[in-house]
Amino acid sequence: MTSSTAPDRGTLLILNGPNLNMLGTREPGIYGSATLSDVEVLTTAAAKAAGFSVSCLQSNHEGVLIDAIHAARGTAVGIIINAGAYTHTSVALRDAIAAVELPTVEVHISNVHKREEFRHHSYLSAVCSVVIVGAGVHGYELAVSALDKALA
Repeated sequence: MTSSTAPDRGTLLILNGPNLNMLGTREPGIYGSATLSDVEVLTTAAAKAAGFSVSCLQSNHEGVLIDAIHAARGTAVGIIINAGAYTHTSVALRDAIAAVELPTVEVHISNVHKREEFRHHSYLSAVCSVVIVGAGVHGYELAVSALDKALA
C-alpha cells in the first residue's frame, strides 16, 4: 500500500482488483492508455484537493482485497473499489463491504453494460453507495467527489 501525507478528513482506501495492474497495455481499446500508476496519481490528487489522504492497493487475489476492506474499518473513512472481474463473481467481497459499513463507491472504467452478458451483474452494487460505470479513469475522480459529498 502507498500513502500520501494525511490531511484532516481521513483516508480513502482505493482498491483495484485483478488485472488492473495491466492498465495501459491491457486491451487499450476498452480500458484506454492510462496506467494504474496514472490512476493512483489522479485519484490521490483529487482526494488531496478534497482534504483526504489515500491508501492504494491493487491485488489479483480476492483474499488480499477482503483483508484490506476489513482493515479499512478502523483506518479509512471511505472506499473506492474497482474489483475487476470479482465484481461479477465474489459474494465474499460483497459481504466484506457490507460488514465494514463504510461509504463505498464501485468504479468500472468501461461500460460493463455494453460488454459481455456476464459483466452486467454486480454483486457489489447493492452494498455500495454509488456506482460509476463507463467514465474511463475519470470515474475515480467522480468517486472521490461522491465520497466528498457523502462525508461532508
